[in-house]
Amino acid sequence: MRAQLRRGGVSEAVIDDAVLILSELLSNACRHGRPLGDALAGDGDVRAAWRVEPSGRLTVEVTDGGGPTRPVPATPSVTARGGRGLNIITALAQDWGVRDDAHGEVTVWVVLRDDAESARRREDFAARVPMPSVPRAS
Repeated sequence: MRAQLRRGGVSEAVIDDAVLILSELLSNACRHGRPLGDALAGDGDVRAAWRVEPSGRLTVEVTDGGGPTRPVPATPSVTARGGRGLNIITALAQDWGVRDDAHGEVTVWVVLRDDAESARRREDFAARVPMPSVPRAS
C-alpha cells in the first residue's frame, strides 16, 4: 500500500494515516467479522482495497463476511485493551461508513484527503490530545 500510494504522489502524512487505518480495519475484520465465502470459521479471507481519485481523495476499504454487530465506535474504559480503533479512524478520516454488499458481505470504507484542510485537521487533533502527566516518584 505504502509504495503504491507514494507512486501515486500521496503525501507521507496521508500515507501514514492510510496504513494505520488499513491496519485497524483489517484487525477489526479478523476479530469481529466472518470470513468471506461460505466458511463459518477458520482461515477465511477478507478483502482490502484502496484507490486515489484525481481530486486527491483516497478511499480505503476492507470487506468481510459480516458479523454479529455493526461496526460503531466504542467508549472503552481507560484500562480496556481494545475498542479505540474506530475512534482513531474517526479522528484521522474525512468520512467513514459501513456498506452492506452482496451475499452478506460488509465493507467498512474510509475517505482521506491529501490537502491542506486534512493537514490542519491533523494538527488540530494533535493539539487537542495532551500528553498524560506521569507522577514522579519521591
